[in-house]
Amino acid sequence: MSGKPKLHYFNGRGRMESIRWLLAAAGVEFEECFLETKDDLTKLQKDGSLLFQQVPMVEIDGMKMVQSRAISNYIATKYNLYGKDLKERALIDMYVEAVIDLNELLMTHTFQPADKKEQHFATIVDKATNRYFPVYEKVLKDHGQDFLVGNRLSRADVQLLETLLMAEECKPDILVKFPLLQSFKARISNIPTIKKFLQPGSQRKPPLQEKDVPKLMKIFH
Repeated sequence: MSGKPKLHYFNGRGRMESIRWLLAAAGVEFEECFLETKDDLTKLQKDGSLLFQQVPMVEIDGMKMVQSRAISNYIATKYNLYGKDLKERALIDMYVEAVIDLNELLMTHTFQPADKKEQHFATIVDKATNRYFPVYEKVLKDHGQDFLVGNRLSRADVQLLETLLMAEECKPDILVKFPLLQSFKARISNIPTIKKFLQPGSQRKPPLQEKDVPKLMKIFH
């Protein structure tokens, strides 16, 4: 058995994508086992691989880890992406939890019924530009460093970059009023491991398309 982490999920972003980002940023190669059918999920459930009967699940260091936040915490700690002390970790947690809130909004946009899509899009733009992005802009200004916390890369930087890029997919000019976030995006995107992950052919997944939704529904419902 190889020492690479093995990721069990469907062939798409969802809640596994941030985990892929963290592993890639840490320069860790990983394997993926895609769920293609309901039977694939049922098999994992029946053989006891899924503690709470759901994915994402990551096989790492002899464990079968579930719950995306727990997996991300473990990876961030293992690969020194979680700050140098308890206070830095607290800041990272605060920044990441808010990023996750926005990420959830972005992730669920494709699943909105046609009559709700416009309102959902407006909510994304409003919360991104009025609630979340101004905070990160101020953090970068006040902290005066290349990174959100301390003076080295953390999971907060990685997960913020992931969400900034998702937000731009939704609305290309969404960062127009946030110059520090624009320079942050360029700077973090240029870190070699992350730059590699952003290249075509990497294990980064494309945005979910509406045509993909019925297939996912067959796996999970």
